Amino acid sequence: MDRRTACLTLAAVSSLAAIPVRAQSARIARIAWVSVDRAYPDSPYFASFRSGMQALGWVEGRNLVIDTWWGEGSVERLKKLVPEVVASRPDVIVATGGPTVTLIDSSVQLPIVFTYSADVVVGKVVESWARPGGNRTGISFFSLELGPKRLELMKELLPGIKRVAFVGWPPHAGELIELQTVKTAAEKLGLEHRYYGAESVAELDKAFESIARWKADAIHGFAGRIVVANAERFAAFAERSRIPTVSSWAVVAEKGNLMTYGPVLRESFARLASFVDRILKGTKPADIPVERPTRFELVINMKAAKALGIVIPQSVLLRADRLIE
Repeated sequence: MDRRTACLTLAAVSSLAAIPVRAQSARIARIAWVSVDRAYPDSPYFASFRSGMQALGWVEGRNLVIDTWWGEGSVERLKKLVPEVVASRPDVIVATGGPTVTLIDSSVQLPIVFTYSADVVVGKVVESWARPGGNRTGISFFSLELGPKRLELMKELLPGIKRVAFVGWPPHAGELIELQTVKTAAEKLGLEHRYYGAESVAELDKAFESIARWKADAIHGFAGRIVVANAERFAAFAERSRIPTVSSWAVVAEKGNLMTYGPVLRESFARLASFVDRILKGTKPADIPVERPTRFELVINMKAAKALGIVIPQSVLLRADRLIE
């Protein structure tokens, strides 16, 4: 055997020897998607996350498995599922929504990527926005700037309003500072205001009764669980009382309410994939800053406006990102 042949043979043997090593190292990543929502395969937020992962080269069935855990609308049910999620030992937990991430005990050391609609520091989810610390990072939809903007749009949409009812969920981290911000904005617009906190459907129904007695002209619903989870209830109340609701997430308008102005949630959920990708490639969650959405949308439900006898000004229609007919 000459020197050239010996070298080629050695290279071939080395190459063959390396194949099992690569095969062993190319393990499949496992993600746990955990949500308090009801399970349905066409969830737009879950679909956005999956698309985001695929765009980064993670293909389900090839190098990725996503296990889903759904609370079916019940925080208590989700609470019982959390130990099972942790016991499954995923590489990353994607915890969607405040109730989800707060149910995961701080002793859990698995990497967690979250969405959270409240203040992440006040809620003690992370140590700071820029340096989360620990094993958690993600996206927060909390923004003090959006509340006053929604009130301005509400006033433009309903120029004759005098009274606005703020409806929120008291446990929501950052609720007090958000409330103070919108109170100040309402006073600048010459609007009377009252706050109604509700932690259950029964309390929400009592709040509706009080709002009707006070003869509010409109409701500003905060971006907490009580509003989003009961969007259809707000729409039904508007139909009965002629008191429309303006809120933050597009799903509230999609379920029959007048208007929303807030983050483009599907983009944010797709963005979660970049957090997961970095963690799977070795970056610690503590070193990934918490982000806020960068794009917002104005959604108007034209069907709801027509039912309430509201004529949408052209100035608002021209700025709308989406009209629901």
